[in-house]
Amino acid sequence: MRYLHTMIRVSDLDKTLDFFQDCLDMVETRRYENEKGRFTLVFLAARDDVENARENQAPVVELTYNWDPEEYTGGRNFGHLAYAVDDIYATCQKLMDKGVTINRPPRDGHMAFIRTPDNISIELLQQGDSLPAKEPWASMENTGSW
Repeated sequence: MRYLHTMIRVSDLDKTLDFFQDCLDMVETRRYENEKGRFTLVFLAARDDVENARENQAPVVELTYNWDPEEYTGGRNFGHLAYAVDDIYATCQKLMDKGVTINRPPRDGHMAFIRTPDNISIELLQQGDSLPAKEPWASMENTGSW
């Protein structure tokens, strides 16, 4: 497993970028805008981590800016921790065997979500290309929220 990023939702992207870049001297390493989903993702790395972040896309802070205004309460602005795993299916099976609920199963062979005992979301991402879809994951429903 390899640590990837921590995601936080932001209500004012420019103000937040000013804070992270000007106050904390972090560097934007990549950006993704999704018109259909109406959001922008901005990935920032500490200055000493920039090369690793650009080459390996980690470790970074992911700023998620939803274009439609939303008031974040109850910690919803903190999104999740993310880790790359060698085999998303084997990892999820191991977690289930230990009693962990798979909130968002890896139906696509690429991404799953679980929660810690304190309800902090953890995103698990398949290292490299997505695995071919397979059961029981392909037809497994979401459980709760992530």
